[in-house]
This record gives sequence, structure tokens and C-alpha cells, in this order.
Amino acid sequence: MSAEMVTGDKEKAYALLKSDADKIRQLIEVQLENLTMPQCPLYEEVLDTQMFGLSREIDFAVRLGLVNEENGKQILGELQRKLDDLHEASVGK
Repeated sequence: MSAEMVTGDKEKAYALLKSDADKIRQLIEVQLENLTMPQCPLYEEVLDTQMFGLSREIDFAVRLGLVNEENGKQILGELQRKLDDLHEASVGK
């Protein structure tokens, strides 16, 4: 396997993970904008499930050597901060 191919696979894997993270971020931002159901168990369940799935995707990509662990943690950390913002906004409402 050529170095170009490996680099391309790594870039593609990172782009796919970022895309999945962006979808979750959009769910969080919609909820932040509306705050109509801040404590909706179904919505919280969807976000928890999405976050768990993304963490497993990242773990898999790290184990394959396609994404370094620090980049994976950064993706999850950004989303966790958004979730924290949502929680703070919903408690303050």
C-alpha cells in the first residue's frame, strides 16, 4: 500500500468522522435555538445514542491507525462542550 493511499484513507476517515460529528452538532444547535423541550427524554436518548455511536466509530478508526487518538478526543470534546451548553441552557430556562 502506497503512502499516498494511506494518507488518503486517513483523510477520508477523519472527514467521515467530522461529518458524523457535524450532524450531532446540528441536533444540539437546533435544540439550543428552540429549547422547547429541554428535558425531553427521547431527544436526550437520541443524542446519547449518537454520541455513543460516534465514540465507537472514533475508537475503531484509532485502532485501525486511520485517526490519531488526540484528534478523536478533540472531536468528542467539542461535542461534549456543546452538550454541556445545552444542559446549562435547559436548566437555566
